[in-house]
Amino acid sequence: MPALSSRTLPLLSASVSTPGYDRDRVRAGIVHLGVGGFHRSHQAMYLDRLMERGQALDWGVVGVGVLPGDRSMAEVMVAQDHLYTLVVSHPDGYLGARVIGSVVEYLLAPEDPEAVVERMTDPAIRIVSLTVTEGGYNVDPVTGEFDASSAGVRADLESGALPRTSFGLVTEALVRRRARGVPPFTVMSCDNIPGNGDVARRSFAAFAGLKDAELGAWVDREVAFPNSMVDRITPATTDEHRERLAQRFGVEDAWPVVCEPWTQWVLEDRFPTGRPPLEDVGVQLVDDVEPYELMKLRLLNGSHQAMAYLGALAGHTHVHDVCQDPLFRRFLHGYLDEEATPTLPPVPGIDLDSYKADLVGRFANPTVRDTLARLCAESSDRMPKFLLPVLRANLASGGSIRCSVAVLAGWARYAEGVGEDGRPIEVVDPLRERLMAAARRQGEDPLAFVADRELFGDLVDDERFTAAYRTTLELIREQGTRAALEELLRRP
Repeated sequence: MPALSSRTLPLLSASVSTPGYDRDRVRAGIVHLGVGGFHRSHQAMYLDRLMERGQALDWGVVGVGVLPGDRSMAEVMVAQDHLYTLVVSHPDGYLGARVIGSVVEYLLAPEDPEAVVERMTDPAIRIVSLTVTEGGYNVDPVTGEFDASSAGVRADLESGALPRTSFGLVTEALVRRRARGVPPFTVMSCDNIPGNGDVARRSFAAFAGLKDAELGAWVDREVAFPNSMVDRITPATTDEHRERLAQRFGVEDAWPVVCEPWTQWVLEDRFPTGRPPLEDVGVQLVDDVEPYELMKLRLLNGSHQAMAYLGALAGHTHVHDVCQDPLFRRFLHGYLDEEATPTLPPVPGIDLDSYKADLVGRFANPTVRDTLARLCAESSDRMPKFLLPVLRANLASGGSIRCSVAVLAGWARYAEGVGEDGRPIEVVDPLRERLMAAARRQGEDPLAFVADRELFGDLVDDERFTAAYRTTLELIREQGTRAALEELLRRP
């Protein structure tokens, strides 16, 4: 069985689609920070589609690993000539495999930050894109301001320091471009954050301003940060995925990507130094992303939160298991129809009823095998962006809150670290110790978990919220998740 590389591409089965373009002609135009599964199932895939049409050959991707843990990815990408297999998993069991060729280089910043900075300084690089996770922008979840307290940021702010963070790398590259008379690149966030471009602008300008006030003002004024909405369910790669690829297609790939068929990208058309013709391969270029973004964050991402903790507590492992459970489907529809949808403005060109029906069908796809554990991770970064805005909007309008409150209570119960079957739960979160300590106090103080004002702001001061939360948390802790949901759904 051939290990994936440029040399072995001609040896692959005809059932695997491979680049029909000459990769030797592809030149770098984008540097991407944070090359995970989502970037490779989404942005890199769109670029590969363009290249297959003979377009965008000057828009190849230079991947950059920012964290020490990215070394494994660096080793795989180099060994495979930056190729990887994208496996699209359809609900009926059909698998489509395509080798993606749009990534042309991979650099590991902890090993050689100077090389990364100089690559971004190259005039050929006109876009620096980001998938650094919701927490990668160092934004305080309550104030929305840049948090400069992390060790990496403090180190990068030292005079003469070699950059360690995305902020330090990008800012140093912008400084050098400015000194050399090279126009600034566009910074394009592809993370699931409301107003991701605006958030990126505030964070990078704030970091630059801490180095030099005038520099911060220049970044804020001169660098483009378009907003975007991105969507494709992409579970973390597992050994099962690797084995299935090898057995089904005869490809030995150390880091393939598996995803669902659905993909969407809505992008503000603000690229002063140019961009690939993404509209030719289905990307929606718009003046205002916000309606699409709110739709996705509150319906898709909010639904993920709605299913995750409660589903895990009830004994489910995968997302499709939850969606095939009639009780949870009723709960999910309650969240979508009664709570999330009323908070949304009209979305141009989108039928929300059809979109929601598609969502539930996507979640129910058994071949993707997305795990609840993935959805439960990093909750302190996700919940304030995905579900809390829905809850706050309905508290303000007098709308229904029972499902959103149940999700918060489920998170609080999950954070106790012990399941309903008595088995330990591995809580994966940057605030793990703090969350678990609060959750373990809620037997004596039911509001201990939501009293964290850095995460929840003034929610604990809202009497309607606290009354519903106390009742729901008590139901979950004393009767179990399924009984609690049945009781909640019986109520008007």
